[in-house]
Amino acid sequence: MRHNKKFNHLSRKKAHRDALLKNLAIALIMHKRIFTTVAKAKALRVYAEPLITRSKKDNTPNRRLVFSYLQNKDAVKELFGVISDKVADRPGGYLRILKTGNRLGDNAEMAMIEFVDFNENMLGAKTEKKAKSTRRSRSKKSAAPAEAAAPVAATPAEETPAENAAE
Repeated sequence: MRHNKKFNHLSRKKAHRDALLKNLAIALIMHKRIFTTVAKAKALRVYAEPLITRSKKDNTPNRRLVFSYLQNKDAVKELFGVISDKVADRPGGYLRILKTGNRLGDNAEMAMIEFVDFNENMLGAKTEKKAKSTRRSRSKKSAAPAEAAAPVAATPAEETPAENAAE
């Protein structure tokens, strides 16, 4: 029975599971995006997000604690440098999991896990989506550019050089 077993054991013993999550976290920090199974991605999110929260306050105890989990100086340097600058104002939810379909060999459900603040395509899509108008405001926008276009063409500053050149 599985009473009070709240996290996914991933069919591994504790040492193997810890090594797996450590290596996945290092790969995620170094590459900003990795492809893995959905179960591993969900387990990695639970493992990595507290480390990212620790990195927001750069001091020796936090660096030592994160290093005790990762055991990789380059990953700790990247986490406390580049990544902590990007996520400084975010209150949580640093990682995004996107399902990508099933793996060909064993039909395992695959996912991409990435940092939310490092995907430039998604950040650009959000700004474009905000600029997109609704049906109700289109009628107002179609009238507004026509009114704004007429005064711009008839400004006295633009006509003055043309008149001076003609004389």
